[in-house]
Amino acid sequence: MAVYHGPRCKLCRREGVKLVLRGERCNSEKCAMDRRPFPPGLRTTKRRRSSTEYNAQLREKQKIRRIYGVMERQFARYFSSASKAEGVTGERLLQILELRLDNIIYRLGFAPSRSCARLLVRHGHFLVAGKKVSLPTFQAKAGDVIAVREKSRNIQTIHSALKNAKDIPDWLSVDKVKLEGTVIRVPERSSMAVNVQEQLVVELYSR
Repeated sequence: MAVYHGPRCKLCRREGVKLVLRGERCNSEKCAMDRRPFPPGLRTTKRRRSSTEYNAQLREKQKIRRIYGVMERQFARYFSSASKAEGVTGERLLQILELRLDNIIYRLGFAPSRSCARLLVRHGHFLVAGKKVSLPTFQAKAGDVIAVREKSRNIQTIHSALKNAKDIPDWLSVDKVKLEGTVIRVPERSSMAVNVQEQLVVELYSR
């Protein structure tokens, strides 16, 4: 599976917003967006950004891809699935991304960032409905119980992340004592705490 290994702070600077790709560092004084709030490569605080309709659509697509850590071809497949499903295409796209196992691990507070959540899932530290799942792209569904494996309950990263976890979405529930969480329902757009304009992505793929 293709994974971006470059500097993540540059992705935030390129999009001009905090994408929270490095967990707690993004909320500290070390955050690159606070220290250098301009696109990488420019030695000025002035932004030189095209204002065309296409550029706005492209930047929104890139922002969503980078928030969820999805590569280009994979994102295109998600959009294709969303466009064939019932309901609003943009909302359905975000639902698919939110229901990825790595995102749910992050949302439940078991990891400080989505990249860390992906690593924990790949190493087989979680169970879904009682079965070990090591695929970050696994699509969870309503009613699924995600739990930390018995052998992984002493991992400090998980406990530290849970200690600092805030604002668990209302479509999820978490038991910090049992180290498990439940997908209560498929999230609605109002419950998805991600500041993006998904309609621009729909317009981009409709060109």
